[in-house]
Amino acid sequence: MSRWTAIKKAKAWLDRAPLYLDTETTGLGPDAEIVEIAIVDADGRPLVNTLVRPQGEVPPDASRVHGLTTAMLQGAPTWAQIWPQIQAVMAGRLVLMYNAEYDVRLMRQTTERYGLAFDIPGVEFGDLLALYSEFKGVRGQDGDLRRWRLEHAGRELQIPMPNSHRALDDTLLTREVHRKIASQPLPWG
Repeated sequence: MSRWTAIKKAKAWLDRAPLYLDTETTGLGPDAEIVEIAIVDADGRPLVNTLVRPQGEVPPDASRVHGLTTAMLQGAPTWAQIWPQIQAVMAGRLVLMYNAEYDVRLMRQTTERYGLAFDIPGVEFGDLLALYSEFKGVRGQDGDLRRWRLEHAGRELQIPMPNSHRALDDTLLTREVHRKIASQPLPWG
């Protein structure tokens, strides 16, 4: 894929009125779970924006990233309580994330932690991290495309929104990254 192919794909995704999703979690590993999730529509309207009470504790390292603590999450719904709403919102839709591999893995492992099925009829996931990396086209010494953090993409595309490491803000920033790439002109019109 080239820069032009990335722009063309961004435009095609935009035409599908995608949803945008981001999560905050208790960590990065196989036992991590979601503590916040936001999903916004193509116009940036929140469809889901909630804290999530985890089964385990929020480690200090994770709290330093997103500012959420175990105590702050005590009154929040559990993943089992909000999962049906999340499934319904995403069913049959294109859902874009900045680093979809991570967010999908965390949704799957959080869902399985509660003994629920990770089943979302007709959903399609798209990765804006991969798209932005293709758009930039910078390769490392190993020949692979360099991966860029969300805050870099926002800064590079001159989006005046911070990467706050909170789900709603980062979902809105992800949406703007997509829109900026899709707004780039193609050489053939």
